[in-house]
Amino acid sequence: MPNTTVVNYETDPSQYQHWSVKYDGETAALQLNINEDAGIRPGYKLKLNSYDLGVDIELHDALQRIRFEHPEVKSVVVTSLKDRIFCSGANIFMLGLSTHAWKVNFCKFTNETRNGIEDSSRHDGLKFIAAVNGACAGGGYELALACDDIVLVDDRSSSVSLPEVPLLGVLPGTGGLTRVTDKRKVRHDHADIFCTCVEGVRGQRAVDLRLVDEIAKPAKFAEAVQARATRYAAQSKRAGAAAAGKGVKLMPLNKTTSADGLSYEYVQVAIDRAKRTATFTVHAPKSAVPTTIAGLEAAGANWYPLQMARELDDAILSMRTNELDVGTWLLRTAGDAQLALQSDAVLLDNASHWLVNETLGMLRRTLARIDVSSRSLFALVDEGSCFTGTLAELAFAADRTYMLALPDSPEKAPKLVLSALNFGHFPMVNHQSRLQRRFYEEVQPLENVRAVVGQMLDADHALALGLVTAAPDDIDWADEIRIAIEERASMSPDSLTGLEANLRFCQKESMETRIFGRLSAWQNWIFNRPNAVGEKGALKVYGKGEKAAFDLNRV
Repeated sequence: MPNTTVVNYETDPSQYQHWSVKYDGETAALQLNINEDAGIRPGYKLKLNSYDLGVDIELHDALQRIRFEHPEVKSVVVTSLKDRIFCSGANIFMLGLSTHAWKVNFCKFTNETRNGIEDSSRHDGLKFIAAVNGACAGGGYELALACDDIVLVDDRSSSVSLPEVPLLGVLPGTGGLTRVTDKRKVRHDHADIFCTCVEGVRGQRAVDLRLVDEIAKPAKFAEAVQARATRYAAQSKRAGAAAAGKGVKLMPLNKTTSADGLSYEYVQVAIDRAKRTATFTVHAPKSAVPTTIAGLEAAGANWYPLQMARELDDAILSMRTNELDVGTWLLRTAGDAQLALQSDAVLLDNASHWLVNETLGMLRRTLARIDVSSRSLFALVDEGSCFTGTLAELAFAADRTYMLALPDSPEKAPKLVLSALNFGHFPMVNHQSRLQRRFYEEVQPLENVRAVVGQMLDADHALALGLVTAAPDDIDWADEIRIAIEERASMSPDSLTGLEANLRFCQKESMETRIFGRLSAWQNWIFNRPNAVGEKGALKVYGKGEKAAFDLNRV
């Protein structure tokens, strides 16, 4: 049966309960003021600017609107509208009431949103300053850590802390430990002390330990934050004032939801509950895309690559959260390869334009969301497929790619086509392209596939180049695919999640892969342990005046 707790990841500012955005020239202020009575599910109050999935859905939407609707913005100040409290992190009562799967999916989406902040800074020049104007704990500090710069008010009480280990028996689940070491370069012994004390660190000591970048007295705080925002804006490569008023309005997606699927204009998802599969079909453009800046600006949110990316992103999030029993995703494509290549050419030729650059970023983050999804991914390249350029990334993201060979009907045989976008424009979270990952960055295989950019590759050619896993002919195709799907469905979902996560990021590590790996392994395990979630576990007794009872055996 489908999950009865259906989560909708679409929202807009008119529906926000927790965030507001104030625009002032090249700076935006992203302001947190959480409505404690507006949790995404009943049973808890979001006190002290603590957050749940609904808060993060709004944050994700707000970031998207800054990216696309306000190209004039170069720096974003993240701050709180509540007095003396920045953010106290994930709501503990929500975590205590939640299922294991809800906790893990919540942490994953939160991680992706934080990673998206860093992705926009790294690739697009959108810079973020955390104006920590009060107590900042747990996930609140992890939000600050995702920013480029942290300014802490020096009022003798405000501090930064990661108290999950001593207070809750869990880990800072949205990358706290990893960002403290990998990003902030906090010495490991200092980090050990910091992450095992509840009260946190304030004032000059926070600067000395590299936990924040600057402190400022309350009377000088706003001035210090603005100075840093102005400095970062000056370093940004975003369009800025030249693009004021040219933003693209992100209208609601045209989406149809049924008991067994999702349907958008360019993306369809069909669920087979008996086989525990979901077939994602992503379409190429249905007509020629605009080739001029004026044309693509006029198309706005309906411009094919942007609309397709938004639809695919929403489908991934919906399926990940709402369909836990559907363990295998079958990735298909459809459409005209020439129109797909034309769309890629427009992206390449105009990559320096702000809207094209942001659309490439949206595609990059959406494809990366596929890589970290705990589902088996099989790409099926059969008749009518259009695994071309950007859409070919779906084949390279898959755990296995099957391509139909039609030696007796070459005119009907599916083709796989590469474009220049397959060579580094859509890096995974380990900062490799999927082709680099596929060939372990070995020069010759990469040069071999680079030499066939734009060519229509049939199954034999694609197999010889190492671009697909197998190429059954039409006699064996149905049986081979059926057996592969049935075998996958018979295996332990837990072991498959571990297998896939290891193999998808099989060579290079990054801060992001360490965050996701530690979430999948360490936090996933801790969330199952009685020390956290047993009747006397720390998450269960928090706020009840009881002391947690720990199993003292080390495992």
